[in-house]
Amino acid sequence: MRTSTLSRGRLITDIVLAGVFALFCLPFTLLGNWADFVALTAFSAALAVRRLAPAWALGTAWAAAFVQMLAVRELQPYDLAVLGVLYSTAAHGSRIVKWLGLASAGAGAIVATVYLGFVKPAIDGYVFFTGPASPIGLTFGIGFLFIAAIAVLVLSWTAGLLMRAVRDTREIRRREEVATRERELAEYRYVVEQERNRIARDMHDVVAHSLAVVIAQADGARFAARTRPEAAVDALGTIAGVARGALGDVRMLLAELRHDETDTPQPVLDDLDELLAQFRAAGLEVKTSELGERVELGTGHQIAVYRIVQEALTNALRHGDAAEPARLGFEWDAAGVTVSIENATRPDAEPLAARGARHGIPGMRERAQLTGGTLAIDTAGDRFRVTARIPAQQGRTR
Repeated sequence: MRTSTLSRGRLITDIVLAGVFALFCLPFTLLGNWADFVALTAFSAALAVRRLAPAWALGTAWAAAFVQMLAVRELQPYDLAVLGVLYSTAAHGSRIVKWLGLASAGAGAIVATVYLGFVKPAIDGYVFFTGPASPIGLTFGIGFLFIAAIAVLVLSWTAGLLMRAVRDTREIRRREEVATRERELAEYRYVVEQERNRIARDMHDVVAHSLAVVIAQADGARFAARTRPEAAVDALGTIAGVARGALGDVRMLLAELRHDETDTPQPVLDDLDELLAQFRAAGLEVKTSELGERVELGTGHQIAVYRIVQEALTNALRHGDAAEPARLGFEWDAAGVTVSIENATRPDAEPLAARGARHGIPGMRERAQLTGGTLAIDTAGDRFRVTARIPAQQGRTR
């Protein structure tokens, strides 16, 4: 018979409860004989291991009952241990032990009815049930005894089965929650990887453009070095500036570049007006504000600002309240720019936690982090606010 795993604390609890049960039944046992002590000991042992080894507990309970019947003893308080054992076979036993518990409940009801209705009255010399009509009264009494016995025993087993069902349901729910978290994590990683790939394509175009400028300026400087030295100096200065910017862009690459060529120019800050016009044409009113003196951002940083604004306003268009305008703000300082996008949310809008990773929030955060900046989401009240901090590259401020 296979025993089940049980924590040390639960085993100690079962042993203590079995000891308390034995102490409760001991005064009644002292009024009996040796068979009562054996039965009490066996029933207490069965209660102590009812969750650790339900099969052994069931067998021990049957042995105790047979000892009690062989000694022709009356019902005793320790017989209540049978209910706890039957409960545990259904709640903690294996599949075979569970159904053995149900069979034991039915068999136990039959054995108890025969013993109490026929065997013990015959040995002790009395009639189990007397009434106006002895055969009818006896049949009624025996039937009542059987129904009461099987009802109590099967009810105990059923209670254990219900507890098992509740426990299994909780375990299934817990596994589903774990699976959901793992799925969401996988989706998040997928979205981040897709965003990295898109950033890689953007950076490929930036670096390719920068190298093309460097090559053209270097060729010009080489040919003009002898006849026009001042032009060569200007070309070398241009090469240094372009190379410095390209180096800053290359440092943002975290994954292998994907060389998907495209003829579409990469968006920068100057393209924001056209982007805002598209959202206004789609029905989203956008109010803009700008504080401080602008500083020059690298191409990769400008792309990050553009993409963050684009994604935040897209979310505002999908989930925001179109009756209120979205607000786009820029706060410039010598170290970079803080971009904030705020909009009102609809009462029936999907909660942020339920949107998962598919609405571009991980992508916006990845964009900001790859530039060395940060991104924060604030959902206080009925407002949705995205705040991104994009730093300026050293040597690119003015």
